[in-house]
Amino acid sequence: MIGAGDRAWRATTGLAAAVIPAALLLVTVVLVVGAWPALADAGPGLVASRTWDPGRGTFGAGAALVGTLLTSLLAVLVAAPLGVATAVVTVELAGPRLSRVLAALSDLLAAVPSIVYGLWGAAVLVPLLRSELFPRLKPLGRVIPLLAGPAYGPSLLAAALLLALMILPYVTAVSREVIAAVPRSQREAALALGATRWEMLRDAVLPGARHGILGGVALALGRALGETMAVTMVIGNRHDLSWSLLSPGYTLSSLLANEFGEASGDRHLAALMAVALLLLVVTLLVNAVARGLVRSVRSGRSSLEVAR
Repeated sequence: MIGAGDRAWRATTGLAAAVIPAALLLVTVVLVVGAWPALADAGPGLVASRTWDPGRGTFGAGAALVGTLLTSLLAVLVAAPLGVATAVVTVELAGPRLSRVLAALSDLLAAVPSIVYGLWGAAVLVPLLRSELFPRLKPLGRVIPLLAGPAYGPSLLAAALLLALMILPYVTAVSREVIAAVPRSQREAALALGATRWEMLRDAVLPGARHGILGGVALALGRALGETMAVTMVIGNRHDLSWSLLSPGYTLSSLLANEFGEASGDRHLAALMAVALLLLVVTLLVNAVARGLVRSVRSGRSSLEVAR
């Protein structure tokens, strides 16, 4: 028979667990209600149009959406191989002491506030790109459209590189855990069959951890999609759809950060709420995919343990 204390404990923990979906639902409802006038007025044009001009009542978030996707995907392309390589070194190659140091330093990067990254990016990264990297990349613009056009410093590429540094610890931490979770028997079997250490990693360890690694990359992508202040300080904040990574741009989050506090009217505010809703939907979809990938690797590991 369940006592009064057990019932009170169950009710308390159930209420605490219900806070999370309730908060998400409340945020979604607030955004939908606030964005409805803009959604009803602009419809698909809110995403398809690239013209954002509050003075004329034109609100097209297409340029900001493209900027968000470009910077986030490029950041993942840079951070994913670095993070996986760091995880492999930490788990498989480094000694116990060096492994602990690498893991601690990697986790420390995740604790740095985003505003600090932004200040470093504006004071160090952007001037370095302007003076050293961009002059070398500009001649390639004749054959690579992504590197065409003038180079000012604040740019999509600067934002992507800064985001890559910010999401690197997330990729590294998740990859480190899933690589360590691969059964030791798989490593020993590969080595016993005459595989070298590299072949063992390539054919036995990394394939067994691939779903978890992909999940970590997807989680890092979700983190990159929603980053605000650091990106705002280095991207240039220009309402323009440019496919050159050397040009200034905008992201959905930096658009909200720059204009929400100075919304000039109800239509402007509704359009910004629609942008926030779009960012929420994209981020939730990416995180849902990441959770599914991580769950699949856990299920596979559990099945393997049962089989053993």
